[in-house]
Amino acid sequence: MRILIVEDEPSISNFLKEGLEEEGFAVDTADNGKQGLQLALDYLEEYDIILLDWMLPGMSGIEILRNIRKEDPAVPIIFLTARDTTDDAVFGLETGANDYIRKPFAFEELLARIRVLMRTKSGENSVFHYGNISLDVASHRVSKAGKNVELTQKEFALLEFLLRNKGKVSRRTRIIEKVWDIHFDYDTSVIDVYINALRKKLNDKNNESFIETIRGVGYRINDEA
Repeated sequence: MRILIVEDEPSISNFLKEGLEEEGFAVDTADNGKQGLQLALDYLEEYDIILLDWMLPGMSGIEILRNIRKEDPAVPIIFLTARDTTDDAVFGLETGANDYIRKPFAFEELLARIRVLMRTKSGENSVFHYGNISLDVASHRVSKAGKNVELTQKEFALLEFLLRNKGKVSRRTRIIEKVWDIHFDYDTSVIDVYINALRKKLNDKNNESFIETIRGVGYRINDEA
C-alpha cells in the first residue's frame, strides 16, 4: 500500500512517514501545496490513501482536494489540520475529503482511520487469496489453511505487492521501488532474501513454486494456484 503525505511541518511529516513505514506502507512526502498536487496527479493510480494538511504554502489543502477530485473521485483522502470548528469539518468533508482528524492526534487513531478507509475503499479488494494462502490488507494478517503466519512488515508488503500483480511479472527494479521505496540504482539482491523467507514460511510440498522466478527479470505469482 502506498500513501502520500502532504504536510509542511517536518516534525509531523517525518513522524508519520517513519510510523507508516514501520507498519509496512510505502510513503511519499511533499512539504508544499504545489509539489503535493503534482505528485498526487502524476501518480494518482499509485496512491491508496492521501494524507493532506489543510494549511500549506503555495496552495491550500482545499485547492489540492478539489483538483484531485476532478481526476479521481474515489482515492481516500484524510485531512490533517489544526482547524477545529464543526463548520471546518463539514466544509472539508463536503469538498470531498473522506475523513478529518484534528492536530494533535495519536498515531494509533490515524492508523485506525486508514485501516477503515482501506476496508471501504470503492472497488478495492483488501483480501487476496492464492490457494490456501490469504492476505488481509486491512487487518494486516496472513493465514495459510486457516492458520496465522507471522511475517515481518517487509515480507508482508512484498507478498501483498506480488498478489496485487498476480499473473504479471514483477520486475526487480519495480519491486525495489514499490516495496522498499527506493528510486535510484540499488543492489536488488535484498529481494532474493525476502522471497526465500516467504517461500519457507508459506510453501508446502503441494505448493512449492507459488512464487515463480523469472530469471534475469523478476518474480511472478501465477493466476491459478
